[in-house]
Amino acid sequence: MDSVISYSLIEKINSPEDLKKIPLKQLPEVCKQYRHFLIESVSKTGGHLGASLGALELTVALHYVMDSPKDKICWDVGHQAYVHKMITGRRSRMNTLRQKGGLSGFPSHFESEHDPFIVGHACTAISQALGLAVARDLAGGNENIVAMVGDGALTGGLSFEALNNAGHLGKRMLIILNDNKMSISKNVGAISKYLNRVITNPLYNRVRDEAQKQLRRFPRLRKLADYGLESFKHLLVPGLLFEELGFRYFGPTNGHDVIELVKTLKKIMKLNNACLLHVMTEKGKGCVFAEKDEERLHGVAPFNLKTGEKITAPAEFSVEDEITYTQAFGKAIIKLAEEDKRVVAITAAMPSGTGLSEFAERFPDRFFDVGIAEQHAVTFAGALAKQGFKPICAIYSSFLQRSHDQIIHDVALQRLNVVLCLDRAGLVGSDGATHNGIFDFSYLGHIPNMVIAAPKDDVELYHMMKLGIEASDVFAIRYPRATVSAKIKSPTKLFDIGEGEMIREGKDVAILAIGTMIEQALDAAERLSKEGIEAAVCNMRFVKPLDEKLILEIIKKIRCVYTIEEHVLAGGFGAKVLEFFERKGIEGIHVKRFALPNEFIEQGNRDVLFSEFGLSGEKVAKAMMEDMRLVGEIERGRV
Repeated sequence: MDSVISYSLIEKINSPEDLKKIPLKQLPEVCKQYRHFLIESVSKTGGHLGASLGALELTVALHYVMDSPKDKICWDVGHQAYVHKMITGRRSRMNTLRQKGGLSGFPSHFESEHDPFIVGHACTAISQALGLAVARDLAGGNENIVAMVGDGALTGGLSFEALNNAGHLGKRMLIILNDNKMSISKNVGAISKYLNRVITNPLYNRVRDEAQKQLRRFPRLRKLADYGLESFKHLLVPGLLFEELGFRYFGPTNGHDVIELVKTLKKIMKLNNACLLHVMTEKGKGCVFAEKDEERLHGVAPFNLKTGEKITAPAEFSVEDEITYTQAFGKAIIKLAEEDKRVVAITAAMPSGTGLSEFAERFPDRFFDVGIAEQHAVTFAGALAKQGFKPICAIYSSFLQRSHDQIIHDVALQRLNVVLCLDRAGLVGSDGATHNGIFDFSYLGHIPNMVIAAPKDDVELYHMMKLGIEASDVFAIRYPRATVSAKIKSPTKLFDIGEGEMIREGKDVAILAIGTMIEQALDAAERLSKEGIEAAVCNMRFVKPLDEKLILEIIKKIRCVYTIEEHVLAGGFGAKVLEFFERKGIEGIHVKRFALPNEFIEQGNRDVLFSEFGLSGEKVAKAMMEDMRLVGEIERGRV
């Protein structure tokens, strides 16, 4: 990357219309300036750099040819859309990317009219583009509709459902297959191998090169010969699959030749067909640090432009001599696999993100990365469990939402023992609303025989995993994108499923806390103690089943109970406590729940969000004192 570069061209671009004013021959320089600006910008904010670098020329070419926002680009997934944000008037705000109150790290129609949808999860674009194309035709419109799809998204079932329907309907739309052989980590599976044939089949490439060389001598025959080459290509390369599904297939073509991309797109846009353009790109293109990075700089913290080294780690990972929950999971599953040969690990395109990279190296025959296919991951795990294996599925909480029916029908209903390890449960910080794992107690809690656990530290996490593989039903463990706090680590006695513990005695009020909220509960208790109020704190460990015995013992002495959780109010831990009191017919207990509001929460520092939504120790203690004052007034008949 050049040490000094002028931004003279991109400084003039505040809309797609501004981009179109630039002569075609200058587009390579526009791309060069955007590439430099993007690397420089993300080096300060952090973000998903590799995907946007890979899609850079494609993005410029699309906006040069299309007429956004009338024409629509559906992104799959949205982390490749940073240059799209810049072209559509948001370049000056890139310094706020993924910051509280700043630009989202993903497209968002709340942010710009150029973003048709919010896109933080994969496999959605083809379905959305088809819906827009059908709506256009029903309304008598003429706009162009494009789905910009990463090849990793083709491992998801939703993409194939949409391809099947789109090919059948034959609506005028374009799918661009951005093929970089990666999603986050390297792509896996038969689809990836199928797409890669195009660059590994020497016969096709040799015949095509020789034919094109000879055709230069006979221009009049070129059109007929091109048709023959196109037919020959379908015998050898991926076009056959898409043609059979009903698409006009074009490519593969170089995704970093912006001028050729513009010419190709202009020709395709004139066709009245469902078309697919297969484009070969390089994730992290133009950044030397990407070549050394396992994920090609998929998601990066702020870094030094000259060395590529991180300037600062995210706050939740900055404490020395502490372990993240993800690292703790990685160590625990290796230990369990060493002890039991039936233990297998499953993830959905996230081996490094879920802490399974070392497991994959140690036990390659017992590690399964199924690609972006969470539904398949769960049903696949259920079948392994049926045959006596001990499958552990490590999937982000917000991604596991996709597999809700599979958890119910293919695992829980079958009474199969699958351990679901939900990473990124709770607030995730800069990834925001699309990735916050704040609904899992709700979407898992209603399932019969389901066990739901939340560890306070790495020791509890290991023991819960051990309980999980020995259980008779589906067993879910949720933990955050955070380090294990030194303030809550303590020697842990062995415990059974559904067994909590009293970790602080108190006679006035009781705080029932789950998982990550133990630290906040203890902080609140300390603050209350200074005000002369002694609060008991319970580490409940399990949302389902609750430790009913412990709760009953508490309310014999304490009639004022507070629950606290890193989850929305609806269907959460506190709701389970209320349901328990109702089921047992227990009256006269004052209960107040501390939880996140039932809304989608945008990006922001986790501790700041705790304070904003009343979950910090300070805010909890203050709210408890106000609530106790109000309860006292009510009891004395003053309210």
